Amino acid sequence: MRIDMVEVSGGPILSGAVNGKDAFAALVKAVDREPKEPEALFLDFRNVEFATASYLRESVFALKTYMRSRSAKFYPVVANVNSSVMDEFSVITILTNDVIMSCQLDGNRNIMSQELIGTLDPKQQMTFDIVSKSEQIDANSLMEDFGEAEKTKGTTAWNNRLSGLVAKGIIREFSQGRAKFYRPLLDRGE
Repeated sequence: MRIDMVEVSGGPILSGAVNGKDAFAALVKAVDREPKEPEALFLDFRNVEFATASYLRESVFALKTYMRSRSAKFYPVVANVNSSVMDEFSVITILTNDVIMSCQLDGNRNIMSQELIGTLDPKQQMTFDIVSKSEQIDANSLMEDFGEAEKTKGTTAWNNRLSGLVAKGIIREFSQGRAKFYRPLLDRGE
């Protein structure tokens, strides 16, 4: 699903915490139905000229927190962000020690590029990189392939890392019965 942030805000300048809270309410209303499978929710900034950190905090990051706290199947991704808005996203990720996925979409919604805004701790970064290169992975596979190198004795550490990345909204979690597996947030063909 793609949401045009200019339509949500009513213009190309997104500013102020109060306006951000109004945008949050509009975003929640726009995603009134859950998808069957976990998927990216593209917040398209294509025609946004500027956005303040307070607006982004109260809209985009509030939506991401809300979705992750209720284990929604939508995972917010910011798309087509210009450099000035990217600077504001970077400020928020530094101040809050958070991250968010960003990408460039073409007119047909094909992902042209993607990047993580913000910084992960080294263990999370390593796990994120492994998941990003995999079609699908689980904690047992990570333990088998990297347990010795990471000096882990069981799957608990891997489960914790994977759960942490899901909580940050940067990888997708799928369930089959009691088993959980994980996929990159943005697949190549998504």
